[in-house]
Amino acid sequence: MFGDLFEEEYSTVSNNQYGKGKKLKTKALEPPAPREFTNLSGIRNQGGTCYLNSLLQTLHFTPEFREALFSLGPEELGLFEDKDKPDAKVRIIPLQLQRLFAQLLLLDQEAASTADLTDSFGWTSNEEMRQHDVQELNRILFSALETSLVGTSGHDLIYRLYHGTIVNQIVCKECKNVSERQEDFLDLTVAVKNVSGLEDALWNMYVEEEVFDCDNLYHCGTCDRLVKAAKSAKLRKLPPFLTVSLLRFNFDFVKCERYKETSCYTFPLRINLKPFCEQSELDDLEYIYDLFSVIIHKGGCYGGHYHVYIKDVDHLGNWQFQEEKSKPDVNLKDLQSEEEIDHPLMILKAILLEEENNLIPVDQLGQKLLKKIGISWNKKYRKQHGPLRKFLQLHSQIFLLSSDESTVRLLKNSSLQAESDFQRNDQQIFKMLPPESPGLNNSISCPHWFDINDSKVQPIREKDIEQQFQGKESAYMLFYRKSQLQRPPEARANPRYGVPCHLLNEMDAANIELQTKRAECDSANNTFELHLHLGPQYHFFNGALHPVVSQTESVWDLTFDKRKTLGDLRQSIFQLLEFWEGDMVLSVAKLVPAGLHIYQSLGGDELTLCETEIADGEDIFVWNGVEVGGVHIQTGIDCEPLLLNVLHLDTSSDGEKCCQVIESPHVFPANAEVGTVLTALAIPAGVIFINSAGCPGGEGWTAIPKEDMRKTFREQGLRNGSSILIQDSHDDNSLLTKEEKWVTSMNEIDWLHVKNLCQLESEEKQVKISATVNTMVFDIRIKAIKELKLMKELADNSCLRPIDRNGKLLCPVPDSYTLKEAELKMGSSLGLCLGKAPSSSQLFLFFAMGSDVQPGTEMEIVVEETISVRDCLKLMLKKSGLQGDAWHLRKMDWCYEAGEPLCEENSARSQLITLGTGFSFQPCQDATLKELLICSGDTLLLIEGQLPPLGFLKVPIWWYQLQGPSGHWESHQDQTNCTSSWGRVWRATSSQGASGNEPAQVSLLYLGDIEISEDATLAELKSQAMTLPPFLEFGVPSPAHLRAWTVERKRPGRLLRTDRQPLREYKLGRRIEICLEPLQKGENLGPQDVLLRTQVRIPGERTYAPALDLVWNAAQGGTAGSLRQRVADFYRLPVEKIEIAKYFPEKFEWLPISSWNQQITKRKKKKKQDYLQGAPYYLKDGDTIGVKNLLIDDDDDFSTIRDDTGKEKQKQRALGRRKSQEALHEQSSYILSSAETPARPRAPETSLSIHVGSFR
Repeated sequence: MFGDLFEEEYSTVSNNQYGKGKKLKTKALEPPAPREFTNLSGIRNQGGTCYLNSLLQTLHFTPEFREALFSLGPEELGLFEDKDKPDAKVRIIPLQLQRLFAQLLLLDQEAASTADLTDSFGWTSNEEMRQHDVQELNRILFSALETSLVGTSGHDLIYRLYHGTIVNQIVCKECKNVSERQEDFLDLTVAVKNVSGLEDALWNMYVEEEVFDCDNLYHCGTCDRLVKAAKSAKLRKLPPFLTVSLLRFNFDFVKCERYKETSCYTFPLRINLKPFCEQSELDDLEYIYDLFSVIIHKGGCYGGHYHVYIKDVDHLGNWQFQEEKSKPDVNLKDLQSEEEIDHPLMILKAILLEEENNLIPVDQLGQKLLKKIGISWNKKYRKQHGPLRKFLQLHSQIFLLSSDESTVRLLKNSSLQAESDFQRNDQQIFKMLPPESPGLNNSISCPHWFDINDSKVQPIREKDIEQQFQGKESAYMLFYRKSQLQRPPEARANPRYGVPCHLLNEMDAANIELQTKRAECDSANNTFELHLHLGPQYHFFNGALHPVVSQTESVWDLTFDKRKTLGDLRQSIFQLLEFWEGDMVLSVAKLVPAGLHIYQSLGGDELTLCETEIADGEDIFVWNGVEVGGVHIQTGIDCEPLLLNVLHLDTSSDGEKCCQVIESPHVFPANAEVGTVLTALAIPAGVIFINSAGCPGGEGWTAIPKEDMRKTFREQGLRNGSSILIQDSHDDNSLLTKEEKWVTSMNEIDWLHVKNLCQLESEEKQVKISATVNTMVFDIRIKAIKELKLMKELADNSCLRPIDRNGKLLCPVPDSYTLKEAELKMGSSLGLCLGKAPSSSQLFLFFAMGSDVQPGTEMEIVVEETISVRDCLKLMLKKSGLQGDAWHLRKMDWCYEAGEPLCEENSARSQLITLGTGFSFQPCQDATLKELLICSGDTLLLIEGQLPPLGFLKVPIWWYQLQGPSGHWESHQDQTNCTSSWGRVWRATSSQGASGNEPAQVSLLYLGDIEISEDATLAELKSQAMTLPPFLEFGVPSPAHLRAWTVERKRPGRLLRTDRQPLREYKLGRRIEICLEPLQKGENLGPQDVLLRTQVRIPGERTYAPALDLVWNAAQGGTAGSLRQRVADFYRLPVEKIEIAKYFPEKFEWLPISSWNQQITKRKKKKKQDYLQGAPYYLKDGDTIGVKNLLIDDDDDFSTIRDDTGKEKQKQRALGRRKSQEALHEQSSYILSSAETPARPRAPETSLSIHVGSFR
C-alpha cells in the first residue's frame, strides 16, 4: 500500500579534511508492544481484513469452540514441520487457528498477526487488501473447517455447536394433512427493512402463517384438489450457539443501486426462543439465549469497517475503564452539578490542597489531574480553557506561578476560602467512587464487554450496545449462546485453561524472547552516542578549532543513557580522563566547514540529558571554558566562523593584473565587518561585490556601498560557501563578458577540469580552468595548453572532448561554441586530445562491428555530413580492416540495440523515389547522413549481410512442432474433422521436473534466413523455406503440409491462415520471424476458425494425454456453449458429461469454461452472451484447452504437478515482496481501521474463497 521502508540512509561527511560524519541511525524494527490495561490481545489489520479479525475474535471468545479445537492433537492434525512433505496430510487451517488462539490467550503482545492463517487459506496479498462480507466469510470458514477436520474426532465440531433445523409445514384446511420439509441452518438470516427488531422479525418468520385461499389455493395430495391451506415455519432444533445475520444491504429498484438499511433495529441481551419453536417437553430454560457478540459494520454498502463488541465469558480481560485504571479520586459522571463536571477550577484546588505548602511543579499538576479524573488536561479542557499554564495565569487570584512558570502555589487567602468548600464538596466527590479492590474491581457479577477494533481493545458497558441499533455504524451479525451453558470454575480468569502443552511451551518461549527483545530495544532507544572533543588535543587556527595531531586521537566516542543527568555524564568523563585537572566545562560544538566551533556551555547538573535537548551524535567539547592552547575562544552563534570563497584577479610574477580569476578560501567570524576582507587580501582600497538574489531577471552581483562596509557578514546575509568578488578600485580590468554584461549568476563563475590525453608528457596531468557560461571553448583549450605547459603547436592540432561518468570520451566540442551552446555543465571533466575538432559541416561518429557492442570497443571517425551511406560504409570498413561487400549500416537506438538499416527507404526524401515493377533493386545507399538525420556522437553498427532489396523482407525461419514431456516431438493422430500434426519424430531436450503428460511445451529450431518479396504469397514463402538445407531432413511433401506462425517472445504468436494472401497484407514489419509447423494433411482455415490444442485429462494421475488440434468455428456463436458442444462432438461424449478449461501458462492456471450463464432473463428476454474471445478467456489460435470426461473423472481440479511447482515459485517471489510491506501494514493498520472511509472509485466485487486440501 507505500517507498522502500528499508532503503539505506548513507552517512554524510563534512567537507573539512578531518570532519566526522554523523551516522543516520535507521530505527530497527521494534518488537510488538505489550498488552494494554485490558490484558486482551487484538489482531493486526493486514490492510482490509477487519471483517476476518471480528469473526476470529468472536470464535476465540466462544470457549467451547476454542477448547474443542484445542482438543485435537498433532496425531490427528499433523505437524507444521511436515506441511511441505508430499505424502503428509497436515491440516494446516486448524493448526493455524490453534496457534492464533494460543497467541490471543497467552502471548504478551498488543495484537496478533493473521498472516500465517491467511497464507493457509491460499490468499494473496491482493486478497488481504480487499474487504469482503463477514456473513459470507462465516459460512466459507465453517465449510473450510468441516472439510479440514474430516476423519478426525472433531469432524462434527461445527455441526455440534452451530447446526440447527427449521421445519416448513403446510396444513390442509380440509383434511388436516400436514406436508412438511426440514431445512438445516448454521445461521439465521433475518430481515431489517420495515421491521422494528429481532423478535419482530422472528415472529414474522416463525409464528405468523401464510394462508392460501381465493385465487391462491394449494393443491393437496391427499384431497387431490385445490384447497385452502396454511403455511408456517418453526425452529425444530436449536444449536448451542445461534448466529443471526441481519439483512442490512438492499437494492433500490427505482434508483437501480444498492443501499444500506440504517433504521432502528433492536435486539435483546437475552431472548426466549420458545414462541418460535415447535412445542416440546423441554424445560423453558433450554430456550433462553444470551447475547455474547455483536459484529458491527461502519460505512456504506460499497465499503466500510468492521469491529466487534464481545462479552468476556471467562473473565480473561481486565474490565476497568480508563479512570478506574488510573485509580481516580473523582468520578466526573457521578458529580451532581454540570458546572462541577465542566469546570476544572475546583479539581485543581483540591489537588493543591493535598500538597505540602500547597506547592507543586506544573508538570506534576497535570499528572495528578490525570490520576484524579482519568483523562488528561489536553483531552478534557484544552479546547475550552486553553493550555494549563494559560489557565493558571488567568486565575491569578487563586494560583501563583513562579517567575519561570515551572511551579504553581495556591494563594493563602484562596486556600482558606476554599477549605470549607473542599471539605463540603470535594471530599464528597472523592467518596462517590465505590471502594477499590485489586483484580476485577468488584465487578465480577457485572458482564464484561469489550470493543475489539483490530489491534485496539477497550472496555465498554452493556448499555453501550444500544448505540448500535441504528445508523451508519450499526449491528450486522449477532451471536447468542444458551444461558444453560456453564463454564467450569477453573476456567475463570485462567487463559491457560484447555491449551495443549506443546502450545503452552511455545507461547512461554515466545514470551521470554519478546521480553529479551523489548529489553534490548529499550536500551537501544534510551542510549545515544556522543563525540567528545578533548580541549588539550586542539589548537585554534585560521578562525576555528583544529586537532593538533589527528581526528582519532582528539575525539572519543561515548555511548550514554540519555535518562541520566548532566552531572552523571560529567562524572563519567572525569573517570575516563584520569589526567584531567582543574575545572571541566562541557559545551555543545559543531563541525562547520571552517573547523570546529563552540556554541553553548551545558549547565544544570540535575537536568537529564533529554531535558538539555542534547541530540544523538552530538559533538561535545571538553575544556576549561576559557581558552584552548593559550588562546581565548569566542563562543556562540554570533561569532560562528564562515568559510567564504573570495574571487579576485590574479597577479602575475611582475606584479601586473591578469585576466584570470583566482579563488581563495578565507575564514571570517560572522560578526566581523565586511571591510576586513580587503585587509586580509592586503588591498588598500577596492570594491566588494556579493551575490544578491534581489536583482531583476535573476541572481547577480551587487556592489557594497562604502557606508555598508562596517556591517557584519551575517548582516549582509553571507553564509558558508558564499562568494565575494573583489575589484581593485585602481584596476581597469573587470569581470565582464564579451557581450559587456555582468555575469548574471554566481554559479556561472565556475571551473572545468581538463585532463591531458595528448599522450605527451607534462608536469601536470589535470588542471582547473575558471570559466563562465559565455566563455568560448577555444579560450578554455588555449588556457589548458598553457597551464599544462604543453607545446604551443598543439593549439592547431588539438580539441576538447567531454568525459562522461563512465570515463568514455564523447564527441569533440567545436572551438566556436560557448559553454552554454555546447551544453557543458560547470564541474565537468574534459579531455585535451590530439586532432582537430569537427567543423560545423562535419560529423564525429562512433562505430563498431556487430550488434553486441561492449563499452569502450567503439572506433571513431570524422566524416562530412553530406557523405552518402555507401561511402561512409567504405570508410568504416577500411578503418576497421574488413573486406567484402556483404555489409550494411544500422544506427544504435536508445536501448543500445541495432535499429533500422541506413538506406534510401528510411531517408527524408524516400517518398520521392518510385520503383518500377518487374526489376530487382538493391536498397539505395546513396542517401546522405544528413538526410538520414545522423548527428555527431551517434553510434553506427557494421552488420554483416547485404540488405534485402526494396520491397523485400529478410525472414528468419524456425521449425516448430509440439514437444511432449518425454522430450520427443509428438505425433498426432488424425480424427474426424481434425487437423493433426504430421508424424515425423524430432528428438529434443526434455523439460526438467515434468512428470507425465503436461500441457504441450514449445521448442523452436532455427533453420536459416530467406529473402522474399512483400508481394509474394504465404505459399511462396513456405516453398522458399523448403529449399533451406536443414529442411530437407524433415521430408515434408508440399507447402500445403506446413502451418505458418509468427514468432513472438520465442513462442508461436499469430497464425497466418491464407496461403494465397500476399505477405504485405499481413503487415508483418521488417523484423518478422516465421516458424513452420508440419501437418499430416493440408488444411484450409477460414477467418472465423480458431485452432485450439485440446488435451484429455487422465483420471487420478493429474496429467494429460497428448494434444490434438481442434478447429472451432467461432462464427456460430463464439460462446461457451458452442465450444463445449464442439469438444463433445469431437471426443464423442455427451455435452453434459464434459468439463473444459483454458490453460494460462504464464500463471500456471486453468480457467474453467462453463455455460451456466447462458440463460434467458425475464426482464430482457434476451440471451446473455459470453463471447470467449473477450474477457476473461481471450481465446485465440494455439491456446490449450483441457478436457475432462465426467463419466470416469469427477475431480474438479484441472491442474498438474508442473502447475503446482510453478505456482510455488511465484508464491515465493510474492512472499519476498510481501515481507517488505509487513512493517508498513503493522504501522498503518490502526490508521486504516479508525479513519473515515474516503470517497473512492468502487472496485469490482470478487468472490471469497478458502483453499482446503483433500483429507477424505
